[in-house]
Amino acid sequence: MCADKIPTEEAEISTNRKTITLKNSTSSPNPDSKDLYAPRPCLDKGFVRLVDFMGNDDSIVQAARVSYGKGTKKSTEDRGLIRYLLRHSHTTPFEMVEFKFHVKLPIFVARQWIRHRTANVNEYSGRYSVMEDEFYMPKTENIHFQSKLNKQGRDDSVEHEPSAELRKKFSDATEDIQRRSYSDYQEFIEVDLARELARINLPISMYTQWYWKIDLHNLFHFLRLRLDTHAQYEIRVFAQAMAEIVKEVTPIAFGAFEDYALNAVKFTKGELKLLQDALTNANIDDATAKSCGVSKRELRELEDKLAFVKKL
Repeated sequence: MCADKIPTEEAEISTNRKTITLKNSTSSPNPDSKDLYAPRPCLDKGFVRLVDFMGNDDSIVQAARVSYGKGTKKSTEDRGLIRYLLRHSHTTPFEMVEFKFHVKLPIFVARQWIRHRTANVNEYSGRYSVMEDEFYMPKTENIHFQSKLNKQGRDDSVEHEPSAELRKKFSDATEDIQRRSYSDYQEFIEVDLARELARINLPISMYTQWYWKIDLHNLFHFLRLRLDTHAQYEIRVFAQAMAEIVKEVTPIAFGAFEDYALNAVKFTKGELKLLQDALTNANIDDATAKSCGVSKRELRELEDKLAFVKKL
């Protein structure tokens, strides 16, 4: 860059940055909306609430174009760009959007959740504060046998349900354990036993709370796994609540996520070979593709994929 051009460009950048700060997003909700920040009930005593967020669909577009504030093109082009980015796994523009949630959840759900190591977490401390007398109690209809197919999940089929007596026995035992363990905990707290020791026998059905901050790219990964029907019911409830919030803040990006990740499938090499016999030479026209919500560009990409399969 020539030295005599620097002052002019710096002035332009400064002006455009002010413009981008003042302009309203065309795709995101009013950040002052009370409903957006309202706690969303989860399970019997839990919730998810949005504490803060940075960025929206416009931020993704701006980052992708390495823009310094001149704004974006037409909204239809912005939508196409966001969908292209997600479809082709260009992830860094989505990292420019961040969400911070306040979550109240059972400890056993938190232990599953924390496996997603791509967020910043600050949890309620049982060493510093007294734990509250709040435990998760599954509803009767959510008590099932172990699945024969999924070694880490339950079988929720109607044909294979526990008896009413067994469900009641489990509920009564769970409630009894919770009541007795918290009574012992209170007793030790009252005689000033160290809180870090008094808590160790409390069950993992107890509720905890944390602040959880994550960028949109990693949040989409979390949602793809935890909205899946194979995920444990209890964590799916929280994922669904968070998905509703994300959809309000970044509707275009979330729509692309639904189409290309959440409701999409991948084929293995072996599956592709099996598909060879199922393919025909018939062409799909633009009108048919449009009726299926597939753009012309996506249709060309599909044709490339089918051509690849035919060559296997």
